[in-house]
Amino acid sequence: MKKLIAITRPVSETIDQCELTNLERVPINLERAIFQHQVYEETLISLGVEVLALPKEPDLPDAVFVEDAAVVLDECAIITRPGADSRLPETGSVSRALAPYRTLYSILAPARLDGGDVLVAGKRIWVGLATRSNQSALDQMQSFLDPFGYVVRGVPVQGCLHLKSAVTRVAEDTLLINPAWADPVNFPGMKFIAVDPDEQYGANALMVGKTILCQPAYPKTILRLEAIGIHPLLVDQSELAKAEGALTCCSLLFENLDGYSTKPS
Repeated sequence: MKKLIAITRPVSETIDQCELTNLERVPINLERAIFQHQVYEETLISLGVEVLALPKEPDLPDAVFVEDAAVVLDECAIITRPGADSRLPETGSVSRALAPYRTLYSILAPARLDGGDVLVAGKRIWVGLATRSNQSALDQMQSFLDPFGYVVRGVPVQGCLHLKSAVTRVAEDTLLINPAWADPVNFPGMKFIAVDPDEQYGANALMVGKTILCQPAYPKTILRLEAIGIHPLLVDQSELAKAEGALTCCSLLFENLDGYSTKPS
């Protein structure tokens, strides 16, 4: 029987020193950020997910955003090379955590890749090309994944940090998207739900099995989801949003067979 595993990491006390690209720096309430992240983990557990929390990294402000350190697929995991130099040390512990579950490949210099720039739908993978990920990483990914039948394509992104700030999956063939930040033409064959124009950051949703997690800060966009029969579970990440974080950023979700590793012996 398959189960979902989520790798997470606690919020660092230095989160207020996080990297910022598109937002002005504002104070982050550390106690509230820690509480919200704990609720996030508890929500995953309530949905039947096994949460594997890595040790805290006090000297790595962005380390709670574990999604950026790896891309986990059924056949393998790709350890990234984050676009911000301060985040390069984050990948070691994530690599060790994933090693029992997947064969690992690593992105090498001069490539740069944040996992938040990677959107997967079946055998199609889109990589956001903006400030944190580049063409060299895309080319390396395609080389790693050719034997498994994946097709990797680049997507220009503007106005936000990562591709998944602009677009995420909310169903097998449906994307929640901010078309001002990522052009729908880059995702042929997919259906789209556009965020409300007043809620530019509303496109980041997390799909956990058949459940969609959304943030309560985007009620107009939630109404658009509900109009097509998607009724999200609301999880507040308002403090980590000040660090350009969102729902997908805070976990690495993947399937695994109970009691077995997919890594070749």
